[in-house]
Amino acid sequence: MYNKVIFIGNLGKDPEIRKLEGGVSVGKFPIATNENFRDSSGEWQQRTEWHDIVVWRHLAERAERDLKKGSLVFVEGKLTHRKWQDKEGNNRYSTEVVANTLRTLDKTSRGEGYSTDSFPDADDMPGAEKSEATESTSEDVDDLPF
Repeated sequence: MYNKVIFIGNLGKDPEIRKLEGGVSVGKFPIATNENFRDSSGEWQQRTEWHDIVVWRHLAERAERDLKKGSLVFVEGKLTHRKWQDKEGNNRYSTEVVANTLRTLDKTSRGEGYSTDSFPDADDMPGAEKSEATESTSEDVDDLPF
């Protein structure tokens, strides 16, 4: 079985980061994806879907530092569902994407193409060594799976 989702979208607001007991960072932010299609009368329509993204540890800290409302990002992760009770005791459900990879697709401040910052890198993974396969180059942007 396999649980993997990939999104490219814009942040709806700045990432909200908090520290849990033990110093573990967790962050949340929504991203919007758009779909363009023709309706039954032939008119172009745009549908926007919102997705709640959750990031943990170093990824949360890097998201806080490098992402802001409006940023265009590539997100890869897994789809999760949670059930919880609100203050009134009502059952609530939420669907989130727990990200394991983020890549900013914003143009650089110098206007020279796209930033190729890719998270996580080898420093974010205990016991992993950085290899040529994990290093980002400007050619990586053309290798996105879409």
